[in-house]
Amino acid sequence: MARTSGGGAATARNAGGEAATARTSGGEAATGQTLTRWTKLFAPVLCALLALNWTVTAQQDDRYRIGPADVLDIRIHNRPQLSREAVRVEGNGMIRMPLIESEIQAACLTEGELAKEIATRYAKYYRNLQVDVFIKGYHSKQVAIIGAVNDQSRFELQRRVRLLELLTYAKGPSPKAGQTVNIVHSTASSPCKPQNESDVSSLFSSYKLSDVLRGDAASNPYLEAGDIVTVPEADQVYIVGNVFMPLTIPLREPVTLTRAIAMAGGLKQDTKKDKIRVLRQEPGATTRKEITVDLTAIEKKRSEDLALLPNDIVDVPTSAGKSFLRSLVQGVVPGVGQLPVRVVP
Repeated sequence: MARTSGGGAATARNAGGEAATARTSGGEAATGQTLTRWTKLFAPVLCALLALNWTVTAQQDDRYRIGPADVLDIRIHNRPQLSREAVRVEGNGMIRMPLIESEIQAACLTEGELAKEIATRYAKYYRNLQVDVFIKGYHSKQVAIIGAVNDQSRFELQRRVRLLELLTYAKGPSPKAGQTVNIVHSTASSPCKPQNESDVSSLFSSYKLSDVLRGDAASNPYLEAGDIVTVPEADQVYIVGNVFMPLTIPLREPVTLTRAIAMAGGLKQDTKKDKIRVLRQEPGATTRKEITVDLTAIEKKRSEDLALLPNDIVDVPTSAGKSFLRSLVQGVVPGVGQLPVRVVP
């Protein structure tokens, strides 16, 4: 019985152990609640730090780097005899400073990096020199944008600029713009990026306009000195004849015959719907072939809609008999309306 009691005591201890385990679970729950509170408290701080780090990195990437033909002011505090104004960066990217025998590379450096390099060069003559470099004239980073934009221009960049930002300075693509944006890179050698003459593909880049306007990172590169951005006009089709708004439609995306007619405001009365003409010029041909389309059959799903190709001319004809009858009625009705009204008893 004692053993049994001992067993009972052991069981009690087990029960106590279970109670201890329950207390441990409660402790884990309390610890989890504490961690949750700390997470909620510091999550905004962590996000702010990450955002700040991203902003600083972006600003560093956007810093202007000195290039050939730029003009610099170099000021050395308490050493006016060493300071220089209007220092022009040579074509090879170098400048010269008093007392320093060799040339100093200025190209590809920021103002702060060049100031540090100059102070290092003077270290054997003067200790703890304070050097400031200011860009007085920006002449090394010229880019241009031409083609189907609202304001074709040439720009002198005073900082690094991405493709989308340049498009905004050009007031965006015009209504005639196509689906692509091309960048023709300069063939001139640069101290910062030596040109690989064997790699012709590096001289030309092409991006989808929609991706650029969306700000897609892969389609929004930084522009380099001498870049020429071109926005080609879209291929076009022409809608003429018996429609409300004859017009030219840019082919930014596939356009069918029925959609083109709808974009032109639709058909007027007396249209010969079974004789819509599409004049198409085949590649390499000097003459156009005529395609006759039955619009009524397309509307009744008895025929497939025709996909238009670049430079197609859609001619919507009128029904001569109906047109003549309508003009006759329109000419007679106003005259009848002017007659006196008499009563027939």
